[in-house]
Amino acid sequence: MATEQVSRHGYLRRNRIESWRILAGGILGMMVAMGIGRFAYTPILPLMERDLGLSHAETGSLASFNYVGYLLGAVLCSFFPKLLRSVPVNVGALAASIATTLFMGAFVSPLWWGMLRLVAGIASAVLFVVIAVEVAEALAKRGETGIGGALYGGIGLGIALSGFMAPRLDRLGGWRGCWLGMGIIAATLAVTGLLVARKRSAAPPLEHIQGAAVGRSSGISRLATAYTCEGFGYVINATFIVAMIGRTPGLERYASLSWVAVGLAAAPSTILWQQAARKLGVKRATLLAYAIQTAGILLSITARTPLTAALAAISFGGTFLGIVALVMSEGNRRAGVNGRRVAAMLTACFSAGQVVGPTLAGLVADRGGFAIPLLLAALSVSLGGVIIATDRRYGS
Repeated sequence: MATEQVSRHGYLRRNRIESWRILAGGILGMMVAMGIGRFAYTPILPLMERDLGLSHAETGSLASFNYVGYLLGAVLCSFFPKLLRSVPVNVGALAASIATTLFMGAFVSPLWWGMLRLVAGIASAVLFVVIAVEVAEALAKRGETGIGGALYGGIGLGIALSGFMAPRLDRLGGWRGCWLGMGIIAATLAVTGLLVARKRSAAPPLEHIQGAAVGRSSGISRLATAYTCEGFGYVINATFIVAMIGRTPGLERYASLSWVAVGLAAAPSTILWQQAARKLGVKRATLLAYAIQTAGILLSITARTPLTAALAAISFGGTFLGIVALVMSEGNRRAGVNGRRVAAMLTACFSAGQVVGPTLAGLVADRGGFAIPLLLAALSVSLGGVIIATDRRYGS
């Protein structure tokens, strides 16, 4: 009996260590695919405007290319979920995410930039869905689902890293140096992540570990609509917050720091919102996140001091990943055996809301500033909250 207890204790310890290793590898993957591959553009955008004379409309259009790619990648995953289990596809997406970051600094051509951002978006979508589902499944097999929310913190860490490194790389090589440096950092993180999450042994079942509930996906359309509204609203802030703060008199030197604040607030937010969901209920926590984000977007319109700019950045960073984690978790709960397809579908809807946002916001901002685009963003996010508020299935 004592020997069995020692053996079981040893297994549980190895199981916990391997679970944390899987999670760490996933976090590094999210830093590469999303934090850098997708969001490093935000702190580099004002540098490209400065050095190349690009307009808000032009930089917004480039962001939209990325979001179109993200939409295409998510739709591809939705219709062909078996691709998500293909090692060549997954490795190719990781390589593409790194390469497109590196090569953004090799051209001065809107056409090539657009194509690179398009491919980067496809790669980001594939990697996001693959990493999210693979880590969730691996942790579920080991009975460690409670730590899964930390995965999305990798996006925040990547955002903070890109915001911290952008001004330093800028001093070394301008906007080109930023892209090259970000690509090298992404490659380093990717190799580290692959080594950390190396081939793992199968997890033998324990009595207390139960599989995910098997059921039929239901009520996804309302959830997807609310998520689409969030995608449209949040992306305007995500694309232009650094440029907006950088063009506000007296706040110029806080521009890159605002993106660091977004990332640092985002990194722990998924864990904090999961805790809030346990205390308040999933629906109330999600509605609170939507409300705080709406208030933060409205605050950013009138932000004229370092304090208000910081509050706008923190309220944004502290909610958008929390909403991603809560909605994806709710989608997984409703999905049953269709987890991969539903995850891809929600990601597609989220990205669909982002395709129009940057271009529209850039065009309007060139003519009259960011106030109207931000008002549209706040309205869209609040509409998403209303849809969730009237969804009786949410969290039940």
